[in-house]
Amino acid sequence: MRIARALSAALPVAVLLTGCSEEVELPVYQMVPVSTRDIVVSASAAGIIEPVTTIDVKSKASGELFDVRVETGDVVKAGDLLVRVDPRVPRATLRQAEADLELAKAQLEVARSQLRRAEELFETQSITETEYENATLSAASAQASLVRAERNVEDARISFEDTDVKAPSRGVIIERNVEPGTVISSAMREVGGGTVLLRMANLDTVQIRALVDETDIGKIQPGMDVTITVEAYPNRPFEGRVLKIEPQAEVTQNVTMFPVLVRIANPETMLKPGMNAEVEMHVGERRGVLAVPNGALRTERDWTSAAQVLGLDEDAVRQQLADARQAQQEGQGSFGGTAATDGQPDSAGPQRETFSFQGREVELPEGITGEQVRHVFQKMREGGGPQALSAEDRRIMQAVRNAMGGGQGHGRRPQQTNEYLFGGNYVVFALGEGGAVAVPVRTGLTDLDYSEIITGLTEADTVLILPSASLLASQQEWQDRINRVRSRSLPGVSRN
Repeated sequence: MRIARALSAALPVAVLLTGCSEEVELPVYQMVPVSTRDIVVSASAAGIIEPVTTIDVKSKASGELFDVRVETGDVVKAGDLLVRVDPRVPRATLRQAEADLELAKAQLEVARSQLRRAEELFETQSITETEYENATLSAASAQASLVRAERNVEDARISFEDTDVKAPSRGVIIERNVEPGTVISSAMREVGGGTVLLRMANLDTVQIRALVDETDIGKIQPGMDVTITVEAYPNRPFEGRVLKIEPQAEVTQNVTMFPVLVRIANPETMLKPGMNAEVEMHVGERRGVLAVPNGALRTERDWTSAAQVLGLDEDAVRQQLADARQAQQEGQGSFGGTAATDGQPDSAGPQRETFSFQGREVELPEGITGEQVRHVFQKMREGGGPQALSAEDRRIMQAVRNAMGGGQGHGRRPQQTNEYLFGGNYVVFALGEGGAVAVPVRTGLTDLDYSEIITGLTEADTVLILPSASLLASQQEWQDRINRVRSRSLPGVSRN
């Protein structure tokens, strides 16, 4: 099978054979140059707008409602009057308590006057000690009665003021459960917790509880930017951030989902509780990076089928890949980076190394060498990612990220600091001077169509997109069927 031509697709073609004796050459591969492009990845989910906090407004007083001052949708501030309960009984109780207080004050004044006279008479031996003690006791009892009366007045005043139900904070009335004339129970005295008069919430900030498929939840992190759209305002997107990911999954129709809470600023209160919302979480973004089609990527297990298609010797390709990886390990630090010292001692302290990360020169923190960083990256390549790192390795990686300004690179969002959450190690076949060459590459972010190339290729390279193993089998089966038809010497079909 020849591969001299590059065709636009590798699909089996059914050919009507009518007297033609030439073999039909099936498409083999497509040549695609490595190019720079933008890669944006997002995860979508659906949810419902809901308030961050909801307050059930109840009354401490019981009785008949005289007035309800608000309607649903009204915006109230702390201290605004919402509902008024029948104040007649509490008002009468307050007046009685105030009268009792005046009596207690008068009784105390009389008791103190009697005590002063008793003291004078006791000094002249005009009264007995028992009479003097009784006068002292009467004055103390009058003082206690005054304190009790003052407490009763305060309690009665609080009960009277409780007949005016006021807003506990700023918010919007989202539910009204009562009308004037309704008899309500007290939230303080009833076992059932009292009657819910109103329900209010602050809608300046709302949230969405979106259910994200478990296949995407590993990409979501708190702090990610989110774009929200609602049917009420289809042409106006809203911006939010991921607040947290709930640890407990929910199973809906045999699909495992994780609730993700998204906070949204809503100063104009355009977003209402209960609105259906579509959430797009910005997982990652790369601007102007090298990228290749995903069809050009081969895993470590299936590159042999591609080598067979290209007519390459498997042992030679295996050695080629081993040499390329060895060169990367010896000459590169981070995927595509190199580590080197500046050759000059630091006048302020020990010599510090610089580390090249994706074209950026980063000065390593004191006490960390390029060799240590290369060792950490090597462990990640061989062990399958950050899970293979020890506590000391993570400390080194965190120090390097801090030296890079929190891990923020060009063209990525500030919260995306983990370069190894996406991508992996693959093999691509590129055009070399002598034909197809196997190249090990490290990929980054992918949008399922294209993958970012972190190391292994340059913009001057051209990669080959080859058919899958199943497609090759289908093509071979089709060719076998053609051969069987020819062997039967059907009319119009040549044996040659």
